[in-house]
Amino acid sequence: MTQPIPTSRRFSALMLASVCALSAQTTPALPPVRLEEFTVSGNKLESYQADRVQVGAFRDVDPVDVPLTVNVLTREALDAQSARSVFDALKNTAGATRSQLSGSVYDNIAVRGILVENRGNYRLNGSLPIINLIDLSLENKERVEVLKGGSSLYYGFVPPSGVINLTTKRPLPQPLTSLTVNANNYGAVSGHLDLSRRFGPAGAEKSMGLRLNFAGGNEELGIDNYSGTRFFAAAAYDWKVNDKLLVRFDFENLKKDVTEQTTIALLPAVGAVGGVGGTITLPPMPRLSRNFGGDWLKYDANMANVLARADYLISPQWTVFIEAGRAKTYRNRLFSQLQNYNLTTGAANLSINFTPSQLYQNTNWRGEAFGRFLTAGVQHNLTLGATTNARQQDIYNLGNGTFATNFYNPLPVPQLNPPTATTTRTPNKIVDTGFYVYDRLVAFDDHLQIIGGLRSTDYSSHTTVYTTNNTTRVTTVAPTNYDVSNKVSPMLTAAWKPTRKSSLYVSYLKALEAGANAPNTTVNAGSVLPPLESRQYEVGVKAELFGGLLVQVGYFDIERPSTFTTAANLFTANGKATYQGTELFASGEIVPSLSLIASGVILDSEQTNAANAATFGRIPQGTAKYTGSLFLDWHVPGLPELTFNGGAFYTGRRPMNDANQAFIGGFTTFNAGAAYRFAAGGRSYRARVTIENIFERAYWSASNGFLATNFPRQIKFSLTTNF
Repeated sequence: MTQPIPTSRRFSALMLASVCALSAQTTPALPPVRLEEFTVSGNKLESYQADRVQVGAFRDVDPVDVPLTVNVLTREALDAQSARSVFDALKNTAGATRSQLSGSVYDNIAVRGILVENRGNYRLNGSLPIINLIDLSLENKERVEVLKGGSSLYYGFVPPSGVINLTTKRPLPQPLTSLTVNANNYGAVSGHLDLSRRFGPAGAEKSMGLRLNFAGGNEELGIDNYSGTRFFAAAAYDWKVNDKLLVRFDFENLKKDVTEQTTIALLPAVGAVGGVGGTITLPPMPRLSRNFGGDWLKYDANMANVLARADYLISPQWTVFIEAGRAKTYRNRLFSQLQNYNLTTGAANLSINFTPSQLYQNTNWRGEAFGRFLTAGVQHNLTLGATTNARQQDIYNLGNGTFATNFYNPLPVPQLNPPTATTTRTPNKIVDTGFYVYDRLVAFDDHLQIIGGLRSTDYSSHTTVYTTNNTTRVTTVAPTNYDVSNKVSPMLTAAWKPTRKSSLYVSYLKALEAGANAPNTTVNAGSVLPPLESRQYEVGVKAELFGGLLVQVGYFDIERPSTFTTAANLFTANGKATYQGTELFASGEIVPSLSLIASGVILDSEQTNAANAATFGRIPQGTAKYTGSLFLDWHVPGLPELTFNGGAFYTGRRPMNDANQAFIGGFTTFNAGAAYRFAAGGRSYRARVTIENIFERAYWSASNGFLATNFPRQIKFSLTTNF
């Protein structure tokens, strides 16, 4: 029996047909559409300012023309700070904070007080959702982009914290062989090889390019009982088949096997009346090198991402692309937490959660058509697309073991066996399929730009919890299913451009996000909550000053459902929260010899669900009112081979939980570095030294009832040579 075509598909097909017919009748008076070729180092030499972004509905657009806050960290900025992790890059971004984990294995990050979801909000080359459960590699990345706010029009169900896009290095026009040796003051040593070559048929233009990156070495952070290894390999391939067809391919693989640092659980609140109020006493800060766990508590993870894309130029007015990708992460995890500690005697329990097999996978498909045409003097930049993403996870949990230790004098932790009473398996599959259309209209000699768009999404989430009694071999099954059809998410923005390099904008959008995963410590551990909906307004101004410094100032207002753990230890999402703030971001060059990245945010956030007396009127957990950063890189006049840099990074006071029963204090850390370029033996070299947390400031990272300390002072060294 023939199935009827869904309304959303009929709408997209009719829209495409009508627009094609219209464009065919219109004589274009516009620059022709071109293939979207990702550029490498396309900015000015050593520039901190990006000339294009490659994220979401604003791919291949000047940052001035993006009607939302977008922060771009270029390769030059990443190198200057010896950035190794995503958080190393995002510490330059206003409102970005580390949450719950110390970063020894990977980083949980919040932006504007909202957690960046680890399976949907991180993207490779503006598209593939990669899985941030292993520290995402920067060796093969050209830049890191942060598009703040809701991005559901392009990406479907993602939280409104923002999308973090990692753009890969592409093959260069000229051959490159670059070798870097890295080390730190704790004995970590690693190497990185970056190769780029172009090739093709003899006598013809070299239409194919290959960029290879390899890195590996041992890991040391100055933490007790910590050790491990990390190995990375990546390939980027481009083939310009002809003037109409461009093919791209990316592959990356990362393996990391290290010890995971123990976190500290919060003590129960005291003085609460009817579940409202009360306070939690925080423990004293341990020395930064302390790890309460043993070196056998391993986090063994492997990540593999693959993405293929083909662009085809149909005509001077129309281009299309199709792409497909898969991101897969597998990990064995022994997660430990210190709990039930006595602040007088130090007596405590170390709880060890055995999850020997965790599989996460995203499979993503996207097809898109882009057309440019004129109607009544108005330029249209129309995009029609369809995408589907299948997100799967499969987690085995063997339960918890405990070991008696002491907070003030930790005992060596013997290797424990997992408990044998029960085994829990929690497979989950989420399918997010969407059809979208948006148009960027340009009028009045490019001074007025309006973007309007709609996305229709079908979403399904299916979770099953299998609990097996290992003695009787009896298995109980508890399924949870959510299905949503034809969910519409709109976006409407308007911008006025007084000059080519300035704009004033206003935007409105709705965001959709998948339900969060319940933590392992809750009674509904592993289950996935129903999907959520939020809305956002933003107004702002952008301008390029001094010929090379892009300054952005914006005000945002976000309302979204909030998740929390009830007094009965049930993870739920029946709250509401608002986030209103003013944000500044500046990046680029003040003068040719002085580069700058500056950011700051003033954020007022509040939980507004009056039905929950314990959290009503309180600040959402982990949200700081003030955050800011400043980083300067100075090329010494008269000696351009020598550069000095320094940075300050501030995070304000934050509540430990949604009931605001404890707060962690604000802190500022300082970094400094220097680099020197020289020649020897017919080769060029660059030596770099970076000192992180110069004054060894101790502070907490916290969320979801856990505390973690930061790293000790670290001195990084690197030497790079090009062949």
